[in-house]
Amino acid sequence: MKITNIETFIVDAGWRPWGFVKVETDEGITGWGECSDGRSPQGVAATIADLEPILLGQDPREFETRFWDMYRGTRQSLGGIAAKAMAGLDCAFIDIKAKSLGISVAELFGGPVREKVRVYWSHCGSSRIQNYELIGVPQLRTWDDISNLGKEVVDRGFTALKTNVIGPGDSPVRISGGFGGPKGTTDQVITKGGLKHIEKLIGTFRDAVGPNVDINLDLNFNFKTESCLRIAKVLEQFDLLWLEIDMYDPESLRQIKDSTTTRICTGENLFYMRGYLPYFQQHSADIFMIDVPWNGFSQSKKIGDLAEVFEHNVAPHNYYSHLSTFISAALCATLPNIRIMEIDIDDVPWKDDLTTNTPEIIDGYMTIPNGPGWGIDINEEVARAHPWDGTKVGYQGMISAPQDVLFGMPS
Repeated sequence: MKITNIETFIVDAGWRPWGFVKVETDEGITGWGECSDGRSPQGVAATIADLEPILLGQDPREFETRFWDMYRGTRQSLGGIAAKAMAGLDCAFIDIKAKSLGISVAELFGGPVREKVRVYWSHCGSSRIQNYELIGVPQLRTWDDISNLGKEVVDRGFTALKTNVIGPGDSPVRISGGFGGPKGTTDQVITKGGLKHIEKLIGTFRDAVGPNVDINLDLNFNFKTESCLRIAKVLEQFDLLWLEIDMYDPESLRQIKDSTTTRICTGENLFYMRGYLPYFQQHSADIFMIDVPWNGFSQSKKIGDLAEVFEHNVAPHNYYSHLSTFISAALCATLPNIRIMEIDIDDVPWKDDLTTNTPEIIDGYMTIPNGPGWGIDINEEVARAHPWDGTKVGYQGMISAPQDVLFGMPS
């Protein structure tokens, strides 16, 4: 079997792009991978094009060899856009391998070890800040709206949710200073007003969902160590499943973890076993996220197995399309140390039409797919009907002023 063609698709996902790669073969089997990047989709697609000369004419079923061919071709650009391009291709190759054998990817990797995986409603409220009209829901304008959203989570059978630092109002806000914003928002500091706001936000969700539903708060890259220490301490009263922090220094994360009873999660921005190892060795967090569309399936499996050696649970990072959800569920089916899986519920109206299958979620658990390959393909007609125009970059709903303007009480 030989690779005959590679094609990329950058699809409009409302407030961010989804990126897909299609690999065709001379035996008529097509593989799909996802490599979505909210900020550099064109860069990922261009890197895939750059990799074509070392892939065309090769056997996609030899996905380990193909990975190392790509790795050697990009090893001076380890991680980042290069890794995401390789990840999409790796997923497509593995899809082809499993389809050629008539089995699921979970079966290919020795599974499944479970028939279903628990999922949490991610970006709960965050997507309704600026994109409520597209999603088809009311805008979050009051604290009662936050409370009602929490009750909706419970009513729809979910047992866990994750939110960001969001705030209701006539102009709702989402703190995303770690990714962009005006002058005065680069310091990654939580003000006293911001701290009180976070306490009220999580307290409102906790009152709405009750004591038995898990809550996660994602801080992303928005705060430095000292601020995270303060936030984690304030949140101890709410018994979070985790406080999610992105930070490139494992010792700083360990400092935060050691200072609090709030459990810490990290890892969605790390690449390969080499990137995770210092965090595992330091036991820097309680749970580690793995982004499969950024690492590829073969490498994500290795990361998950390495986490098992250090007695850590892992959780797939899945802020993407249904294809990524099926790929991430396949990872959950092949690892013994899964904590829970992320999924976005609020999304663009064409999300279900974009793929040939959709997740089956029953009582907060997703059924592990068992079709050949990933058990899902991209509907090319829908993908082409929703091209990404490149005008919307990164998170929408960012703060438009420093925290002391939004919440008062500067630090």
